[in-house]
Amino acid sequence: MSDRPDISPEDSAEAAEYALGLLSGSERSAFEARLASDADLRAELAAWQSRFAEIAMSEVEEVTPPARVEKALLGRLFPAPAARPGWIERFGLARLYGAVFLLAALLLWVVVDLPPRPAYPPENAAYSAQIAAEDGSLVVIAQYDAARGELYLERQEGDARPGRDLELWLIAGEEAPISLGVLNRDQGRERLALAPELETALSDGVLAISDEPRGGSPTGAPTGDVLAVGAVSEV
Repeated sequence: MSDRPDISPEDSAEAAEYALGLLSGSERSAFEARLASDADLRAELAAWQSRFAEIAMSEVEEVTPPARVEKALLGRLFPAPAARPGWIERFGLARLYGAVFLLAALLLWVVVDLPPRPAYPPENAAYSAQIAAEDGSLVVIAQYDAARGELYLERQEGDARPGRDLELWLIAGEEAPISLGVLNRDQGRERLALAPELETALSDGVLAISDEPRGGSPTGAPTGDVLAVGAVSEV
């Protein structure tokens, strides 16, 4: 799907797999390392995330499948009697069964497993993003209030590692990541004031959270692991 001549079909496919949470641990780490220095790859990832976000936000008519189809699909999704896995785990299983099964799992997730909205959405939210780790260990919902120029954050899962801080970054196109601030360690909800000139960058950007030393990155750029990523979409 890429319209960027510097992106190979293989890199475009890998960006799509990362957006869907299909890369293994080593593959994911290698891809995230490339993101920090490859603006074309970041743009390709943002394009895929926007495409999947559109799918997730589309109105899908709920259809009750025949009992035999539902039973077969659920049997392949959840073969063990253990607790139902999260949506990222489902995508990991879907990769084993090929593209057709992946599409079925994606549609199932769109209908029945959309992430919950924040408990306090701003009244004038213009943009939103779900910034999430692939394994669901860190989930932060972000909503931008255009009237106030504030970014509302609700951390639903995860916290900083011992002796470390979580730092929020805005990545827009080919520009270097812009730090939006260090997240408060003791609050699940907080809000950050954004400079007016950042609203345009936010509208088609990607939000990411990295693991940094106490007080944030000492270099003005991400120095630690990229823990969670989410594309910004218009509300």
